[in-house]
Amino acid sequence: MKHINKYSQLFTFLALVILVASCQKIDRPSFGNYPKDSNPPGGPLKFYAAFDGTSANSLLNAVDSIRANFPTNNPLQSGTGISGKCIIGDGTDFIKYAGANDFISSASSFTISLWEKRNGIPKGNSAFFFCFASSNGYWAGASMFGLFDWGSNNDSAVIKIDAVDAKVSDNWFQWAGSTALHGIMDNQWHHLAFVYDASSSTMTLYVDGTANPNTQKWGSHGAANMDNSKITEFDVAGNSNIPNMGWGQNWETGNMLDQFRLYGTALTADQVKTLFTNKQ
Repeated sequence: MKHINKYSQLFTFLALVILVASCQKIDRPSFGNYPKDSNPPGGPLKFYAAFDGTSANSLLNAVDSIRANFPTNNPLQSGTGISGKCIIGDGTDFIKYAGANDFISSASSFTISLWEKRNGIPKGNSAFFFCFASSNGYWAGASMFGLFDWGSNNDSAVIKIDAVDAKVSDNWFQWAGSTALHGIMDNQWHHLAFVYDASSSTMTLYVDGTANPNTQKWGSHGAANMDNSKITEFDVAGNSNIPNMGWGQNWETGNMLDQFRLYGTALTADQVKTLFTNKQ
């Protein structure tokens, strides 16, 4: 009888081992070594493209690591970035995604973080570094875009972010004229973070981890309240609506972008500093 109990206990133990093993998560087939961020889906980091891929398939090289969101088009070459690889503009094309996950729908406050390496000011036309194309009826066909404006002074960067809410009411956050930025188009890597705080309707621009004193207001607008249902695509290093607008250019030949991040929250000064310090 004791032997039977021993065998019964052994059988039960083996059955449990088999059951546990069968419940282990099966590894998915590998489809590229792309950086995986510790932020889970639904967390504050909504979109993150490190551009670190080295695959012959260019779509793998620009994957968004938050939800394995692959671009539908990536014609750009890779180069040496601030951390790993980066993308190099060619002036004619850009990376296109279907969207940026739930960034637009959840962004009451938001942060746009990226690294740029520019060799001088855009010539003859504004250079777009991102655009959320939209069917919202806005004249630019966008819910939000960012650009470096053109000019002749290579040490005077004019940067503009245009945001459009669900009522097609827009606001230009811009650093121009006496508030133009110096020392960021010198063919070196620089970190930019655009932080919009809905509680104060204010955007703060951080350059290389330091807040620019010239903050920009959106009146008393509050939450960004952009219309996610109208988003048609998300462009990085360009703007699909350039032909319709009749002005602008995609990120120019030889200029670079790296570590593109979108947060659905206003990062603190310390958090931005950490991104800069860690070359993220």
